[in-house]
Amino acid sequence: MNSGRLDHTDLVWFSEVQWDFLSTRKQRLLQRFSSRWRMLFIEPYAFGRPAHWLPVRRGNVTVVTVPFLKTVPFRIGRLQDIAPVRNAVAAAGELILRFWLRRLGFAAQERIVGLSNVYWGRVAARLPAALRFYDANDDHLAFPGSPSWLPGYLSRYLERCGLVFSVSPELTARLPLPSGIRCVELGNGVEYDHFASPASVVPPPLAAFAAEGGPLLGYAGAMDWVDTELLRQTAAACPRCRIALLGPAYDRSWEQRNRELLSLPNVRWFGKVEYSELPAWVQRFDLALMPLLRDPLKRASHPNKLYEYAAAGVPVLAIDYCSALGAARGVIHIAATPGEFVALVPQALRDGRKAERQAFARAHSWDELALRMEAELLGASGRAAL
Repeated sequence: MNSGRLDHTDLVWFSEVQWDFLSTRKQRLLQRFSSRWRMLFIEPYAFGRPAHWLPVRRGNVTVVTVPFLKTVPFRIGRLQDIAPVRNAVAAAGELILRFWLRRLGFAAQERIVGLSNVYWGRVAARLPAALRFYDANDDHLAFPGSPSWLPGYLSRYLERCGLVFSVSPELTARLPLPSGIRCVELGNGVEYDHFASPASVVPPPLAAFAAEGGPLLGYAGAMDWVDTELLRQTAAACPRCRIALLGPAYDRSWEQRNRELLSLPNVRWFGKVEYSELPAWVQRFDLALMPLLRDPLKRASHPNKLYEYAAAGVPVLAIDYCSALGAARGVIHIAATPGEFVALVPQALRDGRKAERQAFARAHSWDELALRMEAELLGASGRAAL
């Protein structure tokens, strides 16, 4: 909070995702906070992707890139397992951070500090703050390649936290929560109007692919979490169908490793689609797919694509990979096994419950979730009455 200004609340959020690279829970929530907030979004540097070395504004949010630990180029990244090297890299990143905190007016001790990038845990735990909170949107310690020293960073931060948001009970159970800490289950949601409002223009690349004939099946999301073997089986069993894959691959070897899938004549990977354009693609699906990996990481997740598909009104077929799907059993098809997933495609294509799906999606709007998060933060920091 600015000195002498009790009518505003400052929030510094350490993110594991770049603001402009992929639209995620963090952007959707922060964009809906009221005008009483000033927010600084500390994003990571990612090799080969645009960075904001100078701050930019995104509504009420200021975004700046600060390179830190995980973002050290891979070839020397293993040097971080050596504590003195890791501490030196962290110290350099912290110097840059503190420069921007002072320069942008976020250095006051009355600020609120939020964390979803565990690598910042030790630094964020040391920053003076009226309140620290953790947004558990994924099981960050279960990501491939997570170093052995990272759990200590999360534990250190949670010891200094006053509030935790978690997207699922499975994820909450995995967190090393200190006794007495308040944990709020706050799942994911959807910009309902963004996905439900009919898009008049069909994206030309998708139109050309669909023109090859047959029903259009589609997946929209990060490629890294897709069960590619299940997609291959689906493509083989449904040769008349087109399967469109929309979204980026964080692992730069993903395309190389999945050449067999991508070489199938009825499968096309279109890469990243801008969030503003995504409804025009998804609304053209005859069937939206959720063929996600059934591993510990995804078991604890809460898919916002479920609500985006439902808001678009299209039929949905999912493999049973997380508990959040249970609430949607009345409006989507859920397969217990890969064989059942493939067998359900014809039935799911005939699903005419559009109104029911859209009503389900409307009940999970980001607007309601943002209001709840904002109220929790203000209450926990003693600012609710300001």
